[in-house]
Amino acid sequence: MGKLPKISISVEERLILHLYEEKKEKNKFLVSYSVTRRGIAEACALHAPNVSRSMRKLVSDSIVEEHMRSVKGDTRKQKTWQLTDEGVLVGKKLIKKLGELKVLIRDKNNNLLEILASEVSQKLESELSLLQILMHALHEGVLTYGDIRFGPIHKKEKKIKDKSVIMSGATSTYLTKPPEIRKIHGRINETNELDKWFKSSSSCMVVTGIAGIGKSTLCAEWLKNINDSCIWYPCQLWDTELGVAISLLHSLGIRENYDDLKLIETLPLSPGQSLDIEMLRRRLVEFLNIEKKKLLFVLDDVHNLPDSAMKFIGALLQICQKTNLRLLLISRKNLSFYDRRDVHTRGLVTELSLTGLTIAELDLWLNKFSKKSISAKEVHSITGGHPLAIELLEIYGQKIHGDWLRFLDEEILNVLPRSEYKLLAILATSKRPVKWEKLALAAKYDGRPPHRLIEHGLLLEFKDGFWLHEALRERLLMNVNNIVN
Repeated sequence: MGKLPKISISVEERLILHLYEEKKEKNKFLVSYSVTRRGIAEACALHAPNVSRSMRKLVSDSIVEEHMRSVKGDTRKQKTWQLTDEGVLVGKKLIKKLGELKVLIRDKNNNLLEILASEVSQKLESELSLLQILMHALHEGVLTYGDIRFGPIHKKEKKIKDKSVIMSGATSTYLTKPPEIRKIHGRINETNELDKWFKSSSSCMVVTGIAGIGKSTLCAEWLKNINDSCIWYPCQLWDTELGVAISLLHSLGIRENYDDLKLIETLPLSPGQSLDIEMLRRRLVEFLNIEKKKLLFVLDDVHNLPDSAMKFIGALLQICQKTNLRLLLISRKNLSFYDRRDVHTRGLVTELSLTGLTIAELDLWLNKFSKKSISAKEVHSITGGHPLAIELLEIYGQKIHGDWLRFLDEEILNVLPRSEYKLLAILATSKRPVKWEKLALAAKYDGRPPHRLIEHGLLLEFKDGFWLHEALRERLLMNVNNIVN
C-alpha cells in the first residue's frame, strides 16, 4: 500500500472551521460549552493555552470577536468566541477549500476508498462535521464505517426491518469467522500444538514465521474445528490499538444504548486523545465476567501494528487471565508485550514458530500432482519447504518460478537495509553456520547481530553460529552467482 493522503490543517483554520460550525451560538446570552476555551481545545485537538494565543490574532484581524457569557451547566461567566460577519464569509470559503481534501475511508463493504472530505459523512452514513472528519483523518489516517465513536448509523434510504443492519457498526474491521483459505498440506504437528494449547490453561498463543509461510492458513483451518465464538481481526498497515479496541467492543455488542459499564467512555471520542487502556482493562474484565462469554480473539498480521499497540495487547493478556477470553496472535516477527518468564515460568504465553514443510510432507504433496519423479529433498533444498513455492510448482511445473522469486524480493529482500542484505548474502555462500565475529568481519558490519533480522526469523542463531532461512539462501545464492558470472 502507498502512503496515506497527507492532511494538513493549520491551527487558525481549525478555529475558524469550528466557530463556523457553531455559528448557531452567535449573539446568544446563554451559550454551550463548545465555544469556551476548553470546548474549542477539545474539538480542535489543541492545548487550551494555544486557543487563547491563536484567538488574539484572529480577533485583531476582525475575523473573531470575544465575549464574556453565561455557559450552560456553569454558574460563572466564561470567555467565549464567535465569528464576525467577515469571519462567516471566511468560514464559507474555508469549508469549500478543506472539503476538497482527499481522505481515506473503509466503507461498509470493506473497500478502502480515497474520497473528498466533503463526501465522507454521507459515505459513512454519520453526522460527522467536516472538522471532525479532518481531525480523525489527521490523527488516525483512515475513518471506518460504523465506528462506534461516530454515533448511530443514519440511513437515508428506506429502513430495513432487520435491526442488526440499522446499527451494523464496524463491519469492515473484523470477521466473526476465519477467512476463506486455500487447501492446506501437512502441518499435522503444528495443528496438534494448537490443540494442545487450546486445552491448556495458557491464555495466549503467538504464531510466528516469515511472509507466506502459512500462518494464517494454518490458524484458519484449525479454527474450523473450534466451537467457541471467534473474532478475527486482520491488522492493516494503518491500524493502531484504537482500531483493535473499537472492533473488540463492537463485536461484544457494545452500543450507545447498551453500555451499562460505560466502555465507550474509555475510547478517545475526540481526535488526538489517547486510549485509556487501564480503564478499558478494568471495565472489560467486569463486562466479560458478567456476560460469562467464551471468546477467542484472533489478531492476524500483528506486525502491522505500531510499537505503542503492544501496551494494549499486554492489557488484553491481563484480561485473559481473569476472564474466558483467549488470544491467538499471528505475526511475522517476535512480539515485545511479554517476556520469557511468561512462556517458561508463568505459562501465560505459548509460542509456535512456523518453518517450511518437512521433506516427508513435501513428498506427499508432490506425489498428488507430479507424474514425474520430482525429488522432495531437492525441492526442499531450493525452497526451504515454503508452501507458496510448491503451489507455483504445482500450477506451472517449474521448481523455481518467477513469481516465487518476485515474492521473496518484494516481501523480504528489497526492503532490507544494504548492510543487512550484505550480511545475509555473505552467509548464503557458507555451507555451515558462522560465528558472529567472523560474519561481521566479512560483511564489514559494525555492532551486534541485527535484532530485526532475528525477530523476523530471517537470521537464525544456533550453538555453532548464525544461519539463514533455506528459501532465502537459495535466492541469495542465485544473485551472488549472477554477479560472479
